[in-house]
Amino acid sequence: MIANELHIKRANSLHVAFVVTERQLARMKVGDLDMSPKAAALYDSAKLPRVFFDLGDMIKANSTGYFPYTPSLPLLYGLRESLAVLAEEGLENVFARHHRLAEGTRAAVKAWGLSLCAKAPKWYSDTVSAILVPAGFNGADVIDVAYRRYSLALGAGLNKVAGKLFRIGHLGDLNELMLISGIAGAEMAMRDVGIQVTPGSGPAAAEEYWRSTAAPIATKQAAGSPDAAKPAETRATRARVGA
Repeated sequence: MIANELHIKRANSLHVAFVVTERQLARMKVGDLDMSPKAAALYDSAKLPRVFFDLGDMIKANSTGYFPYTPSLPLLYGLRESLAVLAEEGLENVFARHHRLAEGTRAAVKAWGLSLCAKAPKWYSDTVSAILVPAGFNGADVIDVAYRRYSLALGAGLNKVAGKLFRIGHLGDLNELMLISGIAGAEMAMRDVGIQVTPGSGPAAAEEYWRSTAAPIATKQAAGSPDAAKPAETRATRARVGA
């Protein structure tokens, strides 16, 4: 709801009629479609025939808080569960986790001898790292090899930086082991296209950073001890093991 209100306010200030957002990784949900009040006011006078994109039923039902037909319940259930996972972890912990994962990725980039597109630390993002490829190489080639050879989807550079970089995302339901596989895959793809990086340097740097900043864990009790504690179980861990 907050995101939708922000989208609408931003759309109004830019005189935009419709705003379509992509899937929301932070909340682990699909995208949104928002319509400005001005566009909504033109609905009654619009003469263009429409069927699948007719928002009339939705507009009528919206004021009552209901959906005009069968809603996409799996999406609503998924949104509710993702919000519960975030609440259980705690937003400050979520922010700290993303910063720590990003720092490990940045350590990998430094170990490769490469640079981020962001020119200074104040511009670094804890959601994605855009990594510049050396002169004479095309970032699109790294992305292509990573996908076709290792089934790894890396982001591309857009507009002025198209072909100059590739992106590693570190946002959402993610931990060290999940991210280090992406770092390793990016390293292999770079080596495959001829970029000279020391084998294993990126994953090793990320690993050392994450190990050195990991939270301490309680000493494990001897097997069979009555004091042996069962590992804490959260919504996220239950989801990962399919429980």
